[in-house]
Amino acid sequence: MLRKILLTCCAVSFIAAGHASAQEAPDKMVQRVTEEVMTIVQSDKNIQGGDRNRIRQVINDKILPNLDFERTTSLAMGRFWRDATPEQKQQVEKEFRALLIYTYSGAMTLIRDQKITYEPLRADPAATDVEVFAHANNAQGQPVRFGYRLIKNPDGWKVYDVNVLGAWLIQTYKDSFAYEIQRSGIDGLIKTLSDKNKRLASAPVKTNPESLKEQLPAGGNS
Repeated sequence: MLRKILLTCCAVSFIAAGHASAQEAPDKMVQRVTEEVMTIVQSDKNIQGGDRNRIRQVINDKILPNLDFERTTSLAMGRFWRDATPEQKQQVEKEFRALLIYTYSGAMTLIRDQKITYEPLRADPAATDVEVFAHANNAQGQPVRFGYRLIKNPDGWKVYDVNVLGAWLIQTYKDSFAYEIQRSGIDGLIKTLSDKNKRLASAPVKTNPESLKEQLPAGGNS
């Protein structure tokens, strides 16, 4: 059950990236958009049933335009980002984006009756890089703390990292990326991500937590 809540929170976390406004406080933006998208998912049987096209439509409309994914990728790559060519950076970002879409497409189908309580925003009003935290509870009342890191770009707040049960997504992937790069180089990382995405693309959307956890790196399975 805890695994199900964790994966659902991951989906909610990325959902919360949608439609930021430069004038809207980051915590209020996260709350508003999360509620909007959860309403869509809870009432859409196609999404709950794993309809990949419908899920992708919601992701494209509500999530991708409001992620700073270049920042996410560069931080996940760490020091190796500086060593990558522009073409390699583009390929890693493309494949990493696709991997997270496949992973959280399945997690999105788990959204049902979760109740979310947001913590007060602890940030200077002039801050441009903030953390927003919340707790999610399912019907059994089991709480899970999760959060987001957002950066204020010229076109508004963008989510670039997600935290569930104390683990930040970027750090989880940073460890697995570093291992792969040290083993087979940046091109090897690109190939590993591409091969995994091809396997995921040919498989149905996974709609149960036990199968979803197989798509996370080893550091995200604890």
